[in-house]
Amino acid sequence: MTFTLATWNINSVRLREGLVERLMREEAPDVLCLQECKSPVEKIPLERFRALGYDWMVARGQKGYNGVAILSKLPLVEAGAGDYAGLGHARHVAGRLENGVTIHNFYVPAGGDIPDRDENEKFGQKLDFLTHMRDDFLANRPEKAILVGDLNIAPREDDVWSHKALLKIVSHTPIEVEHLAQTRDAGNWVDVTRQDIPEGQLYSWWSYRARDWDAADKGRRLDHVWATPDISNAAHGSRILRAARSWEQPSDHVPVFATFDL
Repeated sequence: MTFTLATWNINSVRLREGLVERLMREEAPDVLCLQECKSPVEKIPLERFRALGYDWMVARGQKGYNGVAILSKLPLVEAGAGDYAGLGHARHVAGRLENGVTIHNFYVPAGGDIPDRDENEKFGQKLDFLTHMRDDFLANRPEKAILVGDLNIAPREDDVWSHKALLKIVSHTPIEVEHLAQTRDAGNWVDVTRQDIPEGQLYSWWSYRARDWDAADKGRRLDHVWATPDISNAAHGSRILRAARSWEQPSDHVPVFATFDL
């Protein structure tokens, strides 16, 4: 079976349901993982998505913030959801396809503006969330699995517009990068996007604060697709839909794609 998967921080699925429908029509991924849905599950406009062939959904929601959902054209059953760092937030849901592949959809906390856990509780929560993920993968080594989502960290120097300028900016600080590396290594995860596109600047997020985001191009790669080693070689065709950042009333994130032959 060949299927294409996309991950997208939509920044309110109800506000931007038209953009989700546009992606479904124009790109038609078989599986679409959304983060920051900002909606209770029962208010996600599933009927509109079903009309486009997305008959299956697993999700966790909250009113006004957080929230993760996996929409699928392929049969999908729920495979759990974790309360990482005990925050009580809707930041993880997992689904399993009929071929046995488990898809984990994560929305890691952004971490606030100050990269110091003593001065900024949110930054500490972000690090604790990643530590909990790491420990979970060490205790339950994933197999035949894909992990996607807004991980809110740009790990490589070429995942940001300026490594030097962002070293003390939340999302690219050394301690965050190290925590993410430990989390990835704990599950032996392979960064599929960089497996397919090993060199060059690569971004999936551009701030709303930029007057002309495209010209300034001060982006970061915060959105990721990982796979376990037993299926990572089946991945190909990774791409980032930069054009979506110019859609009407866009999210500040854009979709990231990968295709798997499994």
